[in-house]
Amino acid sequence: MSGVGENLRIATDAIRAHKLRASLTILGLTMGVATLITVMTLVQGANLYVEEKIANLGTNVFQIGRMPFAATDFAVYIRAMRYKHITLDDMRAVAAGCGNCQQVGGQASSTARARYRDRELQDTRLVGQTPNMASIDTRTVAQGRYFTELEDAHSAAVCLIGDQLTQEFFAGANPIGRVVRLGSQEFTVIGTFERIGSVLGQDQDNFAVIPMSTYMRIRGSRSSVILQIKAAGGEQVFDRAIDEARVVMRGRRHIVGDREEDFFIGTAESYISLWKSISSAFFAVFIMVSSISAVVGGIVIMNVMLVSVTERTKEIGVRRAVGATRLDVMRQFLTESVLQCVAGGAIGVLLGFLCALALRTYTSFPAAVEFWVASLGVVLSSGIGLFFGIYPAVKAAKLDPVVALRTE
Repeated sequence: MSGVGENLRIATDAIRAHKLRASLTILGLTMGVATLITVMTLVQGANLYVEEKIANLGTNVFQIGRMPFAATDFAVYIRAMRYKHITLDDMRAVAAGCGNCQQVGGQASSTARARYRDRELQDTRLVGQTPNMASIDTRTVAQGRYFTELEDAHSAAVCLIGDQLTQEFFAGANPIGRVVRLGSQEFTVIGTFERIGSVLGQDQDNFAVIPMSTYMRIRGSRSSVILQIKAAGGEQVFDRAIDEARVVMRGRRHIVGDREEDFFIGTAESYISLWKSISSAFFAVFIMVSSISAVVGGIVIMNVMLVSVTERTKEIGVRRAVGATRLDVMRQFLTESVLQCVAGGAIGVLLGFLCALALRTYTSFPAAVEFWVASLGVVLSSGIGLFFGIYPAVKAAKLDPVVALRTE
């Protein structure tokens, strides 16, 4: 009986003797594994990004809005468009009636054209916020300061700008004190925010924040306020704060019994759950496609191994004649199949990570390189090699040594 080392040596010699055939055999599996690794790396990166950036409300912050924060049913959005706007009076009522709410702020937004001298940005998100949003919003002020209660009370024409406006209008210069035009009104820049980044090609830094009273004076009649609420303590206090805020909103909107609520509550967990349900669907589709590619690579390996058995019939007969058992022959061809698949899988893992890192470096797609993903790629390729190598190996083992030796 030949040992593992002997089988590896024979399989390696056979692969070296047919380099082109082995390379073409490995290629199909390499592409399948590379696709799989790339997709898994990007999905993992996107999940981490959502948890850190998109859903970064804070563990003790929730929102109340007129439109749903996390829903996949378009009919829900259509129905919500008929709901009554949430106002600053609602914000004040929640602040007064929610004992477990530490801070209750308000935010409203729309789009505007931003302009500074001869430079211009389209579709800038114009955000109105109450002054206490400075302690609720997770965005970090990089330069300058937030606006004050007094500035909000007097509808001051001041603003804080996102990183895209900073880079586009004031690259290499200090933006504090400069005057930019947002829509039809001029604002003095008093602060800038740290860079957030892009999500699937959508820049999150093209925005400007102004006092809520200023925003309402400009666009108040067309805006519904989103309440941003920070609870006063841990998880239990957080749940009680949500219940208290819900009771206040139901009372103000005269919602009783089982009647459907005409407002929505959003938490960080609801955003993450929605994203994971969406990403899991894409993930399943891509996994299916890449798995098909990997299986096709396995079928190619099986066909090549069958041809190899036919070409090496005399070699098999000689081995059997000098004492090799059927199990030895089967192990030899299984080892050769698995070696090619492991090589293809290893190359596929490397290519997949390189593609994911290139996408992360040169595009806005996030990627997270994790060891278990690489391990999965190698295990998958080994499994494919073992599965699709069984039939050729069994066929080789069943050859009659006398007939094999007569083969020319």
